[in-house]
Amino acid sequence: MVNILLCGNEGVFDGALTELISITNKTKEAINCYIFTMDLSNVNAKYTSIKDEQIDFLNEVVKSKNKDNQVRKIDVTKLYEQEFLNCKNQNAYCTPYTLLRLLADLVPNMPEKLLYLDIDMMAQKDIKELYDTNIEDYEYAAVKEKYGSKLIRPDYINAGMLLFNMKKISETKLLEKARDRIRNKKMLFADQDAVFWSTTKKKLLPRIYNEQAHFNRKDTVICHFCKRMLWFPYPRTENFKQWNVEEVHKILKCHAFDEDLEEYLKKKKEFELREEKNL
Repeated sequence: MVNILLCGNEGVFDGALTELISITNKTKEAINCYIFTMDLSNVNAKYTSIKDEQIDFLNEVVKSKNKDNQVRKIDVTKLYEQEFLNCKNQNAYCTPYTLLRLLADLVPNMPEKLLYLDIDMMAQKDIKELYDTNIEDYEYAAVKEKYGSKLIRPDYINAGMLLFNMKKISETKLLEKARDRIRNKKMLFADQDAVFWSTTKKKLLPRIYNEQAHFNRKDTVICHFCKRMLWFPYPRTENFKQWNVEEVHKILKCHAFDEDLEEYLKKKKEFELREEKNL
């Protein structure tokens, strides 16, 4: 069993659908996916928890690949309010949902090994080889951040992929220390900084497990459609996600996930038609 953690609100459905299609199309081992969500609509009207209908559909899709696959919704609203409501980093560079992974040690019955993935990632190969990484002596395994490792520290990580050793984390109190930083210290890259500066011992992995710059490398296991800097013909950022299918093809020139994205478009239409009938 490969235990995966995703986080987000109602708006991450496209990311979860594309990502889970790519994973289950390539990974033979059964997938057990937790999705941490919350309702924070009192802060922002868009901050609503992922809907049960969306979870049910994701379950239907992953089980069509392997009957033992499953997607579980875990509402962590109360935990978030207890730990982070109105904290210094609630309005950081991303939404408050990026902080939810930092609650993993407070949720009962979580597995000892847990692969956290950002919602803008796609699997190009079987992720079991990543999940099987030996992290017995480490709190987590991660890949260097493409910019931060040059500008902040050589070992600075990208927190989009974190292979957690929850047993070791409970011993070192990594996430507890990270939450304390989130509450009390304003940080530029809130969740990522909090994890990095709270770390006791981490394992750095090759970029193939969190490729942040190139979208057509043949050795890539997990591709990260994160924001990137472009310098020519003028300095700018580019932030196309995998569900922006037209831009992925025309601008990023990425065709590594064509079969997955074709399936996504069909499934998305199926879900929308189903939703229309239920109105």
